[in-house]
Amino acid sequence: MGVSEPLRIGLTGGIASGKSMIADMFVARDVPVIDTDVVSRQVVRPGEPALREIEREFGSDVLTANGELDRRRMRDLVFDDDGKRSALEAILHPRIRDEAIRQSRSASGAYQVIVVPLLVESPMRRWMDRILVVDCSEETQLKRLLERDNGTEEQARRMIAAQASRQDRLAIADDVIDNDGTKAEAERQVENLHRCYLGLAKARTHLSP
Repeated sequence: MGVSEPLRIGLTGGIASGKSMIADMFVARDVPVIDTDVVSRQVVRPGEPALREIEREFGSDVLTANGELDRRRMRDLVFDDDGKRSALEAILHPRIRDEAIRQSRSASGAYQVIVVPLLVESPMRRWMDRILVVDCSEETQLKRLLERDNGTEEQARRMIAAQASRQDRLAIADDVIDNDGTKAEAERQVENLHRCYLGLAKARTHLSP
């Protein structure tokens, strides 16, 4: 990787930790943000090769009446089945990675934020210059999940347990945003990091030959 490329910040965090809110705060500061959740929807649009592969692998039942991927049904299908989940990941992950890289290279900015919810487990970790973890307690995650999805506590706990642990996320972090507090408190942390990242990007540019 050449030093002239933008600084890449990998933003991650557990489910319902507030990643989207934090990403939006960077967008408000004119920072290019590439969200792999958004990319994952783009690569399975009707007509895309990934959707045809998913239909061949899992059958037409995973499609809606208008030919789109039924994401909820797909999620339920692979949630407790490691084999099916691995098959889905083999279809999606290379395409998500390639599209995220393409979008990164076409974006400008001194630094970029790339949102990868499962960054602990992802080979995309090696592509990041720094890793920013949005952190909150499991109690906060649980509360937000129940408010967001209207599911049961058991379902919410299973979703939290299915991801890397809080400790594993913090272990890979270069920077951490504590998102157990108010939005204003999170905003202050983002502003401090924004200034930090601009400084790091500027310093790296000065090292260019």
